[in-house]
Amino acid sequence: MLYVLVKTKKGTLVGNYSSDKAGCILGRSSSSLVPMAGRKVADEHAHLEERTDGLYVIDGGHRAGTLVNNVRVKEYGPINKDDVIAISDYRLQFRFVRIGNNEEDSFSKRASILPVKSVEEPSPVNNEKMTRWREKIRRSLVSYMDLRRVNVADMDDDALRIFTAEAIDRIIQDHEDIDSEIDKDELARQVLAEAVGLGPLEPLLADDDISEVMVNARDEIFYEKAGRLNKSEVTFTDDAAVISAIERIVSPLGRRIDESSPMVDARLKDGSRVNAVIPPLALKGPNITIRKFMKERLTADHLIKFGSLNKSMVSFLELAVAQRKNILISGGTGSGKTTLLNVLSNFIPDNERIVTVEDAAELKLYQPNLVALEARPPNQEGKGAVHIRDLVKNCLRMRPDRIVVGECRGGEALDMLQAMNTGHEGSLTTVHANTPRDCISRLEVLVLMSGMDLPVQAIREQISSAIDLIVQQSRFSCGTRKVTSITEVNGLEGGIIQLSEIYRYSQRGYDKEGRVRGDFGATGNIPDFVEELRSRHIEVDMNLFGGAQESEAIQDGF
Repeated sequence: MLYVLVKTKKGTLVGNYSSDKAGCILGRSSSSLVPMAGRKVADEHAHLEERTDGLYVIDGGHRAGTLVNNVRVKEYGPINKDDVIAISDYRLQFRFVRIGNNEEDSFSKRASILPVKSVEEPSPVNNEKMTRWREKIRRSLVSYMDLRRVNVADMDDDALRIFTAEAIDRIIQDHEDIDSEIDKDELARQVLAEAVGLGPLEPLLADDDISEVMVNARDEIFYEKAGRLNKSEVTFTDDAAVISAIERIVSPLGRRIDESSPMVDARLKDGSRVNAVIPPLALKGPNITIRKFMKERLTADHLIKFGSLNKSMVSFLELAVAQRKNILISGGTGSGKTTLLNVLSNFIPDNERIVTVEDAAELKLYQPNLVALEARPPNQEGKGAVHIRDLVKNCLRMRPDRIVVGECRGGEALDMLQAMNTGHEGSLTTVHANTPRDCISRLEVLVLMSGMDLPVQAIREQISSAIDLIVQQSRFSCGTRKVTSITEVNGLEGGIIQLSEIYRYSQRGYDKEGRVRGDFGATGNIPDFVEELRSRHIEVDMNLFGGAQESEAIQDGF
């Protein structure tokens, strides 16, 4: 494991990074382990190489060179944890621990968090003083920028962060009256995070164990960890700091938030979902809700490990996706529908053309022939909006083999059903509903929202012929998320859509830690499409539907 601590030449912390691979590039390249910027930094300025006796740094030949402990080198190693590697204005320290080595020290503990310190709650007294000093330093920073007429628009993100960090460092040094119990390094980090980052949200977003962050007001920040809500003692300085953080999220996406448009949906760079509301709609002040995505690519194996479903269910769903069955993922808010949609979408073969349609892009598909479409809100004049339904209609002209819609929440449900019925088999989408039967009723309502005055019988015929499977996702009170049912749609009989449950999760109470316990099992019903496959001499493992119970490993769920 490789840990990297990055500072400026003035000693101000830029960030902490880690990698499970020792060999990597350092420079301006997008594949660089450490984000770097500046004219004195080459795309591949240097690279790291693992050898039998440790980690080596090799200079890439740029005229600015690579320095180790203030001495220019072409190659240096093995690198010691106290060695300082200088590339332009960046100062890097490395800690390399081979797998299986339990050696640990203060450096690796500090650097193992990405990209800032972990969540450490200060005492209420220190928090009040920190907030007061953070406000003072921030005002001084604004004056410092104004006096020097700094044009931040000409700087990229990394250059701005380094310049701002150096300015904050000078300002803190000039304030000799800072309370002795205030950690100046932590004060500098918080001011920097609020000035050019997301403020107190950064350590929460950096903690991989935190799944959701909720800002109710500037001084009320909650986060979900291991399925339970906790209140953070760290706060924003004022409402203006919260709004600045929102603007830094939405501006790169071409979206806006102001009094005329006080609500916005957006995403972070890693795909995490963001919703923000500001006054006059938000009475307590601007609020933010962030639903985090895992940093690593989530696979079906992860879901099995989390106890969200079992191997038989995964094998069945993979078979259904491969055989181009239309799948609808149903579930409540925060139940993990989009996460499951992501996993199932990656079962689609690489030789098929996929078009994804989302309100705010969250899906991460890896197939080569992929087009991703994202809806657009209206501009300041209230014009130029492009809705999900417009995109679904348009994608039918793009020769897709499969259509993946992030969520059907309106009239686009009718267009999606028509697409599934007209040559786009194997499409996937999600709907808000608590049970498979409720999901059918919900679809009927969404189709009526399209403005087409269709009789209920016609709508049900569309649904029964379009949807093959409904996968029900549920979130339990302990925070665990599980696939509680996989149900096949068997057609229309007597005006009622017939459903046949293939898999079911049976709850058996709770364990000592309050987490739900239960079993996944096949009901014994054989899906109709499996019988069709067998009639075409396509082999299917019938043990998947034997009804044998498979015990669940007790996990937190995704």
